Amino acid sequence: MPQKTPGSGARLGLGVVVSIAIAAIAVFALTQALKNVDYDQVFAVVERTNVGVIALALMLVAISYGSLTFYDLLALRTIGRKDIPYRIAALASFTSYPIAHGVGAVAVISPLIRYRIYSYHGLGAIGVAKICFLTGLTFWLGNLTALGLSLLYEPGAISLIDYLPPAVNRLLAGALLCGIVAFLVWSWLAPRSVGTRRWPVPLPSGPMVLLQIAIGIVDLGAAALAMYVLIPTGSNISVFHLTAVFIAATLLGFASHAPAGIGVFDAAILIGLGGEDREPLIAALLMFRFLYHLLPFVISLGLFGGIEGWRSLRAKR
Repeated sequence: MPQKTPGSGARLGLGVVVSIAIAAIAVFALTQALKNVDYDQVFAVVERTNVGVIALALMLVAISYGSLTFYDLLALRTIGRKDIPYRIAALASFTSYPIAHGVGAVAVISPLIRYRIYSYHGLGAIGVAKICFLTGLTFWLGNLTALGLSLLYEPGAISLIDYLPPAVNRLLAGALLCGIVAFLVWSWLAPRSVGTRRWPVPLPSGPMVLLQIAIGIVDLGAAALAMYVLIPTGSNISVFHLTAVFIAATLLGFASHAPAGIGVFDAAILIGLGGEDREPLIAALLMFRFLYHLLPFVISLGLFGGIEGWRSLRAKR
């Protein structure tokens, strides 16, 4: 049985407390934000939304999930598994992300689904763990880079969320981007790895880090634009403002471990973007939730279930 590292229980407990605290604060903030909302007007905004706008948002969602498939492909190439084709990487990515985020237990569900996909191609538990680490690295590099760039341009975008003045947000954004540049230079100078001597995890090279950042920005940018086009005209919300708030909401939802960040993501969006007229924003949020979270969750769940059923039937034969 593996030994627990000193302090691992305390770190786990702290993580649980932080997640519960974020969720509790978000639920309280969401209930306050939803007071006096005219839901008839919300559904009227949904009904008035042009079909072309919904189609554009759906296309942007497809671009976002399409870019996610390269997370796994880059991770496979980094650990030296060039024999596993793109279609398998795309399958593992598209089934693991929507299902894991929809259920909420990302750290547990995502590796399990990836293992079910990759084990048929000779990848063991250690290899899957390396892929999960490297895909997470791509996620964070892309999100933090986009957040830093957005806050440099519009530092007051998340002031209603973090309660910091724009000057401090801009300073933090600069520090964040400097850290990413330092990591890029460090990875460019020589091959790097993390982990133990027995189970080392190779880190991507400098050019690969640049590609990770680019793919992460495309993923996040397409998702943010999908929500942006759903917001009715006249709301006076800039793309940079929405992007900064969207990233903050995504990261808070991720930290809460709530299924699809429900409650946390929504509260951050409504607080960060909302004014007195909340109905159009709530309508856009509902449509985005359906297109970006519910629809991919149902499709990926059906796809994964179909593959498991086919493999089970094939094994019996």
